[in-house]
Amino acid sequence: MKRDYYEILGVKRVVTADELKKAYRKCALEHHPDRNPGSNKSEELFKEATEAYQVLSDPKKKELYDRYGHEGLTGLGNGGGFSSAGFGDIFQDIFEDFFGGTHGRGHTRPARGDDLGHEVEISFNEAAFGVEKELLLKREEVCSACRGDGAKPGTSRKTCGTCNGTGQILASSGFFSISRTCNRCHGQGSLVEHACGACSGHGRVVAQRKLSVKIPAGVDNGLRLRVPGEGEAGLRGGPRGDLYVDIHVRPHEFFIRNQENILCEVPVSFAQAALGCEMEVPTLTGTTPLRIPAGTQSGKLFKLKGKGLPSLRGGATGDEDVRIAVETPTRLTERQKELLREFAAAGGEKVNPISRSFMEKVRKVFNKRV
Repeated sequence: MKRDYYEILGVKRVVTADELKKAYRKCALEHHPDRNPGSNKSEELFKEATEAYQVLSDPKKKELYDRYGHEGLTGLGNGGGFSSAGFGDIFQDIFEDFFGGTHGRGHTRPARGDDLGHEVEISFNEAAFGVEKELLLKREEVCSACRGDGAKPGTSRKTCGTCNGTGQILASSGFFSISRTCNRCHGQGSLVEHACGACSGHGRVVAQRKLSVKIPAGVDNGLRLRVPGEGEAGLRGGPRGDLYVDIHVRPHEFFIRNQENILCEVPVSFAQAALGCEMEVPTLTGTTPLRIPAGTQSGKLFKLKGKGLPSLRGGATGDEDVRIAVETPTRLTERQKELLREFAAAGGEKVNPISRSFMEKVRKVFNKRV
């Protein structure tokens, strides 16, 4: 009688793929024949765990097993028995535990350089109109002495005797074999006998470089620009990585940004708001005259078309909203106070039509609740 697959792996019937993989890996490492040489029992337990994982990791087989047990797997190829097919990733992990090092296809091909990150702070106006910034980068460059080969000028690399230049070695363990990266040449297939003195055989050196980067008009705070091919140099002739520039925009003294639109709050006196006036208001390109009509209330918005920011997506330029803030005088002379009292007395309730209307609404609402 075959044992229950869930019992073999020590998992519940409701199990995730990751939990199942971890449970199998634990059993496989514990009972692997290489760790238990000469033990027939360990060999059987290893096969049993592998068979259980093979079934439970396959959704269709798992459904049949959950409904009908072992009989539900009859006629499915090997009948649910042991097979090493489809276990590449787990077996490679186990190989790392047994043999150490990396596995897979190695690194014999050219490798792309790493990406770099850099931060740039610009002013609000630079963000609005665009700017070109000079960056000072410290990055890996191809060694000019050996041209990235790693060997001392005048010498050449030698074929690795461990892998015969393939960069791979074949390792066998128990029931299966797997190709893994040569731990002597690290997948390159060749070795440096006489290292380049400039780069110590690495093929790359750290150097400082100045780079001019164009920041387009309309960028916003937090935007990341990609500059292709300005990252770290590649290995063995591989392409360079990319440079990513994070933009930080300093706040403006007058303007608040809302996408392509900007907001500017302009203070006016009580007299200017009541009588009306014309005043110069700031824009991104200087000042422009704005007519304030008589009776303008605090919070009133005036729109200046096309005075905002350009769109990065090529759309229309944004607008500038000018918000009026009526200043209430705080230090009045006795004569000013007297004039204001006369002004209030002369107008009666009509002097404050907005506040009168508001109070009437308050009375109606609260009288209804009483």
